[in-house]
Amino acid sequence: MSTFNTSMFESIKDALTSEDKQKNNGLSDIIQLKPGNTYTVRLLPNVAEPKKTFFHHYVHGWNSFETGKYVSALSPTTFGERDPIAEERYKILRNGTEEEKEKVKSIRRSEQWFINVYVIDDPSNAENNGKVKVLRYGKQLHAIVNNAISGDDADEFGSKIFDLTKDGVNFKIKVEKQGDFPSYTSSRFTTSGRDLGLSKDKQEEIYNSIKDLETIYRLKTADELKQMFDEHYLCVTADAPSTPQAVKLPAADEAVAELSGKVKQTSAPVTEDLDIDELLKGL
Repeated sequence: MSTFNTSMFESIKDALTSEDKQKNNGLSDIIQLKPGNTYTVRLLPNVAEPKKTFFHHYVHGWNSFETGKYVSALSPTTFGERDPIAEERYKILRNGTEEEKEKVKSIRRSEQWFINVYVIDDPSNAENNGKVKVLRYGKQLHAIVNNAISGDDADEFGSKIFDLTKDGVNFKIKVEKQGDFPSYTSSRFTTSGRDLGLSKDKQEEIYNSIKDLETIYRLKTADELKQMFDEHYLCVTADAPSTPQAVKLPAADEAVAELSGKVKQTSAPVTEDLDIDELLKGL
């Protein structure tokens, strides 16, 4: 039988490190936008699959009541699938005590978009300059991008926002602090500095270096999402019995049926991606 040696340990360590890097690789590709800075990028299309240029998705996030650390997960409603966290949140908002309703507001379901970008100037991390990164943004930047593609600014910008030649236009993302949250309303597309000096070969290399946006987040299974809710919201682990709720909440299938009924009343198909916050406004 072979004995354990230092060489074996190094091999084990390298494999573990490689696995960790692979798990975190997607999130590390996201450019970090910090208040007080203006970032200059050029949006990149998915030339192989144009319809996948943007990845429109929903994310749940909150500060764990177990560890105090921020936890988040991609919502399966992104793909039209059932979402255990949304169901649990909906049940509490409909049937919980006032204290429970207040607590569940800590879970935020945010609407986000991903797009690949070529970084021209990252004032907070110069190492990103000249690289392909992923831009994560919300409704404020989405309105500006959408307006440039098919809105009032489409005649001026349109397809130019994806063009790496001298005919393209840059996207200047201005991050300002508004209260406790960043604001992006002053961001704009601009024709200044449009010639990036990229050869045709370099442009092709950049277009072919885009990331697969649908793999940035790993989609958890329904069981994993329920476990995440139990552990980080209810503070219940698999080894510990759950604490009885102060109010008996309806079973999951009843909540789903009730939710589906509510959807039918609003003339929206049951398979449509539901925004629970919007849905609850009419309750």
